[in-house]
Amino acid sequence: MTRTTTDWRQETAWFKSFAMTGLMWMIGLLSTSQTLCADDWPQWGGPQRDLVWRETGIVERLPAGKRLPRVWSTPIAEGYSGPAVADGRVFITDYLRQQRSERVLCLDAENGEVQWTHTYPTGYTISYPAGPRSTPVIDGDRVYTIGAMGDMFCFKVATGEVVWNTNFVERFATKLPIWGMVAAPLVDAGQLITLVGGGNGALVVSFDKLTGKELWRSLNDEQVGYCPPMIFKFGSTRQLIVWHPDAVSAINPQNGSSLWEIPFSIRAGLSISTPRKIGNRLFVTAFYNGPMMIEVSDSGRKAAVVWKGKSDSEIRTDGLHSIISTPVVNSTHIYGVCSYGQLRCLDANTGQRLWQTLDATGQGRWWNAFIIPHEDRFFVHNEQGDLIIAKLSPSGYEEISRSQLVEPTRPVKRRMTIWSHPAFAMKSVFARNDREIVRVNLAANAAGRENSGN
Repeated sequence: MTRTTTDWRQETAWFKSFAMTGLMWMIGLLSTSQTLCADDWPQWGGPQRDLVWRETGIVERLPAGKRLPRVWSTPIAEGYSGPAVADGRVFITDYLRQQRSERVLCLDAENGEVQWTHTYPTGYTISYPAGPRSTPVIDGDRVYTIGAMGDMFCFKVATGEVVWNTNFVERFATKLPIWGMVAAPLVDAGQLITLVGGGNGALVVSFDKLTGKELWRSLNDEQVGYCPPMIFKFGSTRQLIVWHPDAVSAINPQNGSSLWEIPFSIRAGLSISTPRKIGNRLFVTAFYNGPMMIEVSDSGRKAAVVWKGKSDSEIRTDGLHSIISTPVVNSTHIYGVCSYGQLRCLDANTGQRLWQTLDATGQGRWWNAFIIPHEDRFFVHNEQGDLIIAKLSPSGYEEISRSQLVEPTRPVKRRMTIWSHPAFAMKSVFARNDREIVRVNLAANAAGRENSGN
């Protein structure tokens, strides 16, 4: 059979169409794969609860001297809680002052549209009554929230249906700390573990995450504190670390039995910063009482203090006296923000201060910045709403770039602040103030591109 010129042209066009279709399919597949591989930030501290951002393909520099372009911006009310992001949804809580109610919001992570809300009444009796503090925890098809007055909820993530809820004051006779309930709960297998502060050994309580039934309770302390519970492995022993105003306690996460305890009496109940583990050591830092490094035995059953700060003053500090932010700790050095805004570096083996700077923050009581390691640099979100990319090393602080992320809206000590930790997910940063929650794309291929959001 003889093929004509028309036949060849038709076959060539078909092959071109087939190749283009295949190419577009492959591009779509790769794009989908990249989306699926993007990390979530489903709880306080991110996927591993360690405040480290591990996604790749992120911008090297931020555009200087202007506000970062948004993917979207959604109005919300006041609050201190940070966002949680998972499976294309963003969860945030706020306070409707006129209604004297707290609210849980679920947003579409792609466009910021509100998918559902749940509002419940609560009358604040706490200091700084400007909204809930605790970051939501997303676990599969459930999301858990804790309000400032001790209202805990389990919702279905898709619909906002309440699966179960409880109130710490009513159920456990909790004496609320002066600044309310703060510590973000922890999911461990079938448990939801959180600080409750109830009587009769209920400082920390484990709930069945599906039903809200109490599984076990542990520890006594008249003060609750504000530090989230953490699970670490020392030697072969998994341990639930609870840093409360009386001590740093390690307990068995399966039944609440005690493993070891280091007394550490904290002024004003200000156990706040998340404990940091490095090797067989554990680091904590308090506003008044300063830092302490603990070493846990190979068996995981004993612990001892390696070194402590020598100052109990918020002003005359000799180490690191953090108030809100959690320091970054590695085997050799510690980087954190001290009581009056000083970004400091300590020798991890001795606690000796090596340098300090105010370049990333400002100076004043409780001045704050959140430090998030990413690859070989750090993202720093300070309370003035700036997002900074910087290098931190034993030799000093090196700023690479900074832009404004959100406007500071909370008045504190005659300055406007933001005290809410951002979430880093989907190659983006999600941040809030008392008026809006925003998403900013930080993917490397989005550098310099104006987003279409507000």
